[in-house]
Amino acid sequence: MAVPLSQMYTVSKYVLTQKFRGVKRYPLVLMLEPLFRCNLACAGCGKIQYPDHVLDKHLTPEQCWAAAEECGAPIVSIPGGEPLIHPQMAKIVGGLVAQKRYVYLCTNAILMERKLDEYRPSQFLTFSVHMDGLRDEHDLAVCRDGVYDVAVKAIKAALKRGHRVTTNTTLFDDANPERVRKFFDEMMALGVEGMMISPGYSYQKAPDQQHFLKRERTRELFSRILGRPKRGWQFNQSPLFLDFLMGRREYQCTPWGNPTYNVFGWQKPCYLLQEGYTKTFRELMELTEWDNYGTGRNEKCADCMVHCGYEASAVEDTFGTVSGFSRTVKLTLLPTSR
Repeated sequence: MAVPLSQMYTVSKYVLTQKFRGVKRYPLVLMLEPLFRCNLACAGCGKIQYPDHVLDKHLTPEQCWAAAEECGAPIVSIPGGEPLIHPQMAKIVGGLVAQKRYVYLCTNAILMERKLDEYRPSQFLTFSVHMDGLRDEHDLAVCRDGVYDVAVKAIKAALKRGHRVTTNTTLFDDANPERVRKFFDEMMALGVEGMMISPGYSYQKAPDQQHFLKRERTRELFSRILGRPKRGWQFNQSPLFLDFLMGRREYQCTPWGNPTYNVFGWQKPCYLLQEGYTKTFRELMELTEWDNYGTGRNEKCADCMVHCGYEASAVEDTFGTVSGFSRTVKLTLLPTSR
């Protein structure tokens, strides 16, 4: 695994503390969305479909810092929209790093190289670059030619300056397993710290509704991609979550593990579904009918196997069961044993 030891220690200490206190539901990753506006119009994304008066809104640094403190999660993921469009993003990140939270700044990398001077390399900051495959696949997914090459150039520049860099990849029904495996090889050769992968998000507002993955297709696709891992591949994810994607472990969704805060407030129940908002994190945890969501509980959740619902489930398995812990250790030390 590519997760730094300092981050692994912080997360494990945090999880074990919650379990010792008997806390049943706790956040692991805050999904912080300071704005929805983007400089791309990807066919599988539903964020930029909001009207202009919403796209013009953004959270202040103070709102972002307060949300992180209120939530208490050790990791903050900043998706979008495109976060680097935010005029105070460097200030937001600096404040979160000062809180000693591990920040994953998600970006399509179009603005990344020119913005690097605004960020200091830190063990707490990672640029998570959205890469949806090799050049042809990526540029098709983002609906613009040349973006892959821009992103590769930005990744090289960030690595040269000492920044932590990972990639995040969303796979859809038309993904070619062998091409995806070749893509993994290219990202590792590029020098990124690790890769994150997930099935396509089922956004109701997304223009392309034809290529979201069904549950069985997800298991088939990820089994073909991950079933014979190469020794050099590094994933910045729980190995049990990857097992789950291949159908080797069963989990129920734990959406409270990745709560979302954006310009509307705390989103119920998760990053993908919009069933209302609350003003405070406490209200989110206490007023959300959690048992109404997840596979077998809600038709909207039937095919979902996305990390924001199931990565926390895998982490819970790691620290909550002997089989989960032993499997995690085995795959961490011998990743090719999968």
